[in-house]
Amino acid sequence: MEYFKAEYRAGRTPNPCIRCNRMIKFGALLQGVEALGIKYDYFCTGHYAKIVRPEEGIFGTDARPAMIATATDISKDQTYFLYRVPTSVLEKVRFPLALMKKSEVFELARQAGLEAAERAESQDFISSEYFDLLFADVPSKPGDIIDLDGHVIGKHRGIEHYTVGQRRGLDVAVGYPVYVHSIDAKNNVVVLAPNSALDSNGLIADDFVWAGDLEPPAEFEGSKALEVMVKIRLASKPVPARIEHYLPAAGDNFEYRGTAWRVTFDTPQRAVAPGQSVVLYKDGVILGGGVIVKGC
Repeated sequence: MEYFKAEYRAGRTPNPCIRCNRMIKFGALLQGVEALGIKYDYFCTGHYAKIVRPEEGIFGTDARPAMIATATDISKDQTYFLYRVPTSVLEKVRFPLALMKKSEVFELARQAGLEAAERAESQDFISSEYFDLLFADVPSKPGDIIDLDGHVIGKHRGIEHYTVGQRRGLDVAVGYPVYVHSIDAKNNVVVLAPNSALDSNGLIADDFVWAGDLEPPAEFEGSKALEVMVKIRLASKPVPARIEHYLPAAGDNFEYRGTAWRVTFDTPQRAVAPGQSVVLYKDGVILGGGVIVKGC
């Protein structure tokens, strides 16, 4: 919860499900089980994902670690949320629903007379109607809403109530549809723009994790760039992109966590949100992923 609030107050969009999987479901829970002296062969969950092992070594090595691959039911695939689970944990994880469709799972639940078969699906970490209560511990700090030219076009109620790509609840009237383009936490400013201005050719990300803890080499198979498919949010479809090491330019004072990478899309993508994750796939298998710093 503190992470969730801190990220919004820093002008970023948090992803609590990714953090929860790494630290709670596949972290503290298993540590607690082991502390109780419970021995187990495998840890099974209901995530829609697969565990696979490559036929050949990855990134030019002989390593063939346990890796996460997309589920059969692509419409319910949850691999994006699982990319930070360490290989050491994946070695003992099994996903029984990997080859099943959600409709088949619900039918089995109905046949078994389980109440969950009739329960509505949960989609959000916390519903928006609870935001005011959640952020009530610290008074919101109102500020300016500006356009791309710097003109003040309204007032915001606190940057924690906004995220990149948002359209509803902006309370401005400029004669054309506008969306949150970016959030300047340092100056307490929300920037709005037309939808067409939200496209980015790429992004910069850091805090990466890699399958088998193996980071790709600076040059991959004779090229500086590694061609992959990427997702920048759960609901987006994987798109072709190239990744390569990012060397911060002069004046870039951001404190990157580990090696930063530049991701260049084959086609521009909408609403790249700092704080969200970019996850890298190759043939439906996750190679790694990191946290978005900025679009570019």
